[in-house]
Amino acid sequence: MYTTLIEAAALAPHVNDAGWVIVDCRHDLVNLAAGRASYAAGHLPNALFADMEHELSGAKRDINGAFRGRHPLPEKDAFIELLRGWGVNEGTQVVAYDAHGGMYAARLWWMLRWVGHEAVAVLDGGLPAWQAAGLPLSTDAPSSRAPGTIAAREALVTTVDVNTVLHNVEHGGRQVVDARAPDRFRGENETIDPAGGHIPGAKNRFFKDNLQADGRFKAPAQLKTELEGVVGDPEKAIMQCGSGVTACHNLLALEVAGLPGAALYPGSWSEWSADSARPLATGA
Repeated sequence: MYTTLIEAAALAPHVNDAGWVIVDCRHDLVNLAAGRASYAAGHLPNALFADMEHELSGAKRDINGAFRGRHPLPEKDAFIELLRGWGVNEGTQVVAYDAHGGMYAARLWWMLRWVGHEAVAVLDGGLPAWQAAGLPLSTDAPSSRAPGTIAAREALVTTVDVNTVLHNVEHGGRQVVDARAPDRFRGENETIDPAGGHIPGAKNRFFKDNLQADGRFKAPAQLKTELEGVVGDPEKAIMQCGSGVTACHNLLALEVAGLPGAALYPGSWSEWSADSARPLATGA
């Protein structure tokens, strides 16, 4: 069973296995059609496509009309139905990949753990690593599968809501870690969300710092050394980003490093900054 990362060479023999489901998670925050277009142009053999905006995210407003962020989590029942449509069973090995160092694939990895599915991994290095290994792409539709039987189990991960984060700003006790690029963390070059800056008290761990130059994750020991200095006690840490996507990359890096237990704030900066009454900080 693979539960964090898998190498291209280890995945290649299983692309046609009935007990494996491979999912292409490529996406572009600006050009929302880019991921599906890239998938159509060539994907791993038998890979399915996951739409970040409509399948891996839910309604942007709650029943009271409050904004939940740009990529709020879907209802668990809806996500389970999606997984069943992909043919996922309780014992299925799921592998997620993208072409962005795991930026989007980590979201699907985390979501499967959110519904209690342990056998899920991210293709280390993604599509570039697959191609660098000389492995083929396909434009064919994936083989048809019988509907899966997966059911939600006890979550392997935890979340916190905006009120918990606000309480933490006021009273402390937990370290918030922001996965966005340093300039956006400082409040510079903000072009996506309503205001620039970060949650007061947060530290910055840019998700790309989890990667080597070739787009693969750094070694566990190196990640452990780097992350311990930022996160502190992972069981008291809250991971966030712009909209709850790249924070999952930091959560995956923590798992690789042997530092499990941090919570995800799904609404992240996009939810937090939507209410001008919430405090913000700027600068490093």
